[in-house]
Amino acid sequence: MSPAPPSFGLAVAALTTAAAGLFGIGIIGSAVRAGVSDPGLHGLATVTLYTAIAAAAVTLWLAARALAMALQSRTETSRSDVLAARASAAGARSSGLIVFGLTLALMIGFFLVQMILFNDGKIQKTFLRWDLMTASAADVAKAFLVNIKLALIAQVLVMIAGLLLAVARLTPGKAGAPVRMLAIAYIDLFRALPAIIVLYLIGFGLPLTGLPLISKVSSQWFAIIALTLTYSAYVAEIYRSGIDSIHPSQWSASRSLGFSFAQTVRWFILPQAIRIVIPPLLGAFIALQKDTSLVNVIGTMDAFNQAKFYASANFNLSSVLVVAILFVVVTIPQTRFVDWMLERGLEKRKRG
Repeated sequence: MSPAPPSFGLAVAALTTAAAGLFGIGIIGSAVRAGVSDPGLHGLATVTLYTAIAAAAVTLWLAARALAMALQSRTETSRSDVLAARASAAGARSSGLIVFGLTLALMIGFFLVQMILFNDGKIQKTFLRWDLMTASAADVAKAFLVNIKLALIAQVLVMIAGLLLAVARLTPGKAGAPVRMLAIAYIDLFRALPAIIVLYLIGFGLPLTGLPLISKVSSQWFAIIALTLTYSAYVAEIYRSGIDSIHPSQWSASRSLGFSFAQTVRWFILPQAIRIVIPPLLGAFIALQKDTSLVNVIGTMDAFNQAKFYASANFNLSSVLVVAILFVVVTIPQTRFVDWMLERGLEKRKRG
C-alpha cells in the first residue's frame, strides 16, 4: 500500500497564510478606521474590522487543525499504521486547501470594504449616498421599464431575423449562391460594427433622410431596429452552429425520403438544432439586454439617461449605481438559469 501523501508542508503554509491574513486585517482595518471621521462610517469600519478578525480567527483555527492532523499522520506513519496515516493526511490536505480559499475570499471582501471606507469614505460618498439613491430610485426604475421593453421586442425580432439569416446561409446549390453571399455579407458586416455605431447611424441618420413614415418613428423604435440589426448577425451564427452540429445522416435520410430542403430544415433539422442552441441564445439575449443602456446616445429616456440627470444635478454617481443594481438584479437570475440549462443538457447527454 502506498504511503500517506505529504501534508506537513501544506499545513504549515496554510497556518502561515491564515496568520498573515489575521495580522494584515488587524493592521489595515485599524489604520482605515482611524482615518474615518464620519460617525456612521466609523461604526461600519468597527463592525467590519471585528467581523473580519473573527472570521480570520476561525480560518486560523482550521489551519491549526490541519497542522495537527499532519503531525498525527507522521506519528501514524512511524507506527506503520498506513491506513490511518493516509486518512489523517487527506484531512490535513483538505483543511489546508480550505484555509487558502477562505483566506483569499476573506481578504478580497475585506479589501473591497476598506476601499469604500478609505480616505474618510470618499468612494462611499461618491457612489453610495443612500439619500441620493432613494431619491432617484423611483424615476430610474420607471425608466428601466423602457430598457426591458426594448430588450423584449428586440429579442423577438432578433430570433426571427437570426433564424432566417442562418437558413439563408445554408441554402444549397448554385441557385442559392446569391442568397448565401448576401447572408454572409450581412452577418460579417454587423458582427464587425460596434452596436453603438449602428445605434448612432440609425438613430440620427434615418430621421435626417426625411423619408415618409421613417422620419416620424420614435427613438425607441430606432433603438429596436439598431439592436435587431446588430444582434441578428450574432444569433444567426448561434443558429448555424446548432444546425451544423446535426449529423449529416439526418439530412441524407430526410432527402432520400423525398423531402425538400425546406421540409427537411423545418421538420427534422431545426427542432433538434434549436434545443441545442437555447443556452447560448439566452446568453446572447442577456448581452442584448445590457446593451439597451447604449440607447442613451440617441436620446431615448432609459434608466441610464434618467440616472445621468440626477448625477449631473447632484455631482454624484449614486443614481448611476441604482441602474447598475437594476441590471444586476435582472441579469444574474438569467445567467444562473442558463447555467442550469447547460448542466441539464450535459446530464441528458451523459444518460443518453
